[in-house]
Amino acid sequence: MSYVIGIDLGTSAVKALLVDKQGQVAAEASHAYELYHEHTGWSEQRPEDWVEGTVAAIRELVSLVEGAGEQVEGISFSGQMHGLVLLDQANQPLRNAILWNDTRTTGQCREIERVLGPQLNAIARNPALEGFTLPKILWVRQNEPELFAQAALFLLPKDYVRYRLTGKLHMDYSDAAGTLLLDVASKAWSPEILAGFDLPATICPPLVESHATVGTLLPDIAEQSGLNASVKVIAGGADNACGAIGAGILSEGLTLCSIGTSGVILSYENNKERDFDGKVHFFNHGKQDSYYAMGVTLAAGYSLSWFKNTFAAGESYDQLLDGVDTVKPGSEGLLFTPYLVGERTPHADANIRGSFIGIDGSQRRIHFARAVMEGITFSLNESVVMFREAGKTVDTIISIGGGAQNPVWLQMQADIFDATVVALQNEQGPGLGAAMLAAYGSGWFASLEECAAAFVQQGQRYTPNAEAVQAYAGLFKIYQQIYAQTRGLNEALVPYRN
Repeated sequence: MSYVIGIDLGTSAVKALLVDKQGQVAAEASHAYELYHEHTGWSEQRPEDWVEGTVAAIRELVSLVEGAGEQVEGISFSGQMHGLVLLDQANQPLRNAILWNDTRTTGQCREIERVLGPQLNAIARNPALEGFTLPKILWVRQNEPELFAQAALFLLPKDYVRYRLTGKLHMDYSDAAGTLLLDVASKAWSPEILAGFDLPATICPPLVESHATVGTLLPDIAEQSGLNASVKVIAGGADNACGAIGAGILSEGLTLCSIGTSGVILSYENNKERDFDGKVHFFNHGKQDSYYAMGVTLAAGYSLSWFKNTFAAGESYDQLLDGVDTVKPGSEGLLFTPYLVGERTPHADANIRGSFIGIDGSQRRIHFARAVMEGITFSLNESVVMFREAGKTVDTIISIGGGAQNPVWLQMQADIFDATVVALQNEQGPGLGAAMLAAYGSGWFASLEECAAAFVQQGQRYTPNAEAVQAYAGLFKIYQQIYAQTRGLNEALVPYRN
C-alpha cells in the first residue's frame, strides 16, 4: 500500500491526513497550538509551535496504520494565508508570526492605497486589507525598526514549516498571491510594489508551482516523524486554494460554497485578465496557470452559532433547526444581515453590525433561525451575483462545511444561488487538497483533474425550485438595501460598544 500525507496548517491546530491511492483517508491526527493576543487586535503564533505540532501529528498519523511510515511517498501542505514570518540571515524567526486575523495594520493599509493608487488592483488584484502580508511588513519596519533591520527574508506559515522539514526556502503562487507583493497575472514578485515601499527583492523567497517537488525530508525530521528521508516534499498551497482542489473546483463553471465560521464563495477562473475591480479577491489557484475569484462573509457559520448560544444554549443544532423546513422562504417577512463582526464582501466595513429587519409578534424562534440561515446565504449570494455580472458562469456549486450538513440549507442555497448545489461524500477540506497535490506531485496521476476524479466523491444534488427562486429574488433585492440603510446608524453606535 502506498500513501501520501496532506498537512493542513490551520489557525488553531495542524491536521494531518494519511491518504491511499483510491483517495481513502486511512488515518488522521491533529495537534493544537497557542494563539497570542498581547494587545487588542493582535493575533500571533510561535513558528516553532507549528513545526513541533506538524512533526508530532505526522508521527501519530503513521503510528495508526501498521507499516505506513515506510509506505508514504509524498507530503504536501495547505496553510493559513497571509501570516508574516520574518527570518534573519541565518533563517531564524525574528519574532512571533503576525497572523491573517491580526488587525493592527489599518494605517499601513491606507499608506499602501496612497502610494500605489490604481496600481494596487492592477498588479496585486486585491485591496489593501489588514489581513494581508505587506501591511504587516510595513508595520514591523515602522514599529520595530531595529528588529526589521535584521530581516533577510519573509515566509508564510506553511512555507516556514516546509523549510524546517526540508531546509529549502520557497513559496508557491497561490499563497504568494495573498501578500500584496505578487504580480498575480505575471506570476512574479512585483518590482513596482517593492520599489514603492523601498523593499529589496531579496526579501521575497523563490516562487514555485503548488505541485512542484521542493526537496526531501531532513534526516532528523525523518527520524522524529517516522518517515523515510526519501519522501518527496511537495510545495502545497494556500488554504482556500487547497480547499478548492479538495472539492474538485478545477474547471470553469465550478464554484465552491464553504460555510465555516466565516463563509467563502470561490469560483474557478482561467481568464487572468477578468476584472472584478477589486470587489472580490482574485488569487492564483493551486492548479498551474489557473486562478480563482473569492468573496468572503466574515460571520457565516458564526452567525448561526451565536444565535444558538444566545437563544438555545444547551440545545443541539438539530434541535435548534427542527421544523425549519416548515417555514416558507422569507421567514414570514423577517430578514437578517450577518454582520456580527463587520463584513468583507461586498462591503469591506469593520463598523457595520447585524440586523433583524421585519420583526413581528407572530414570529417564533424557528422563524429567526431560518432568517439567520437565509441571511448568511444572501450575503454569500452577493459574491455569486458579482461573479455573474463579470461574465462568469456559475451553474454548479459544491457546498462544504456546516452549510452542507443540513438538507434544508442545501436546498436553500440552490434556491438563493439559482444553481445546482452538490454535497460531497468525503469532505476533508484543505487537507485533502494538500494530499491531492502530494499525489499529483508524486506522479500518481497525470493531472489534478485525474486525481480529483479518483479522490473527490460527489453526493446528493439539489436543483433550484422555481417558486422559491422567484421568492428569494425579490427578498434578495430588499436584503441588498439594508447595508446602506443601517451603515450610518452603526457608525453612530461605535462609541457605545465595548
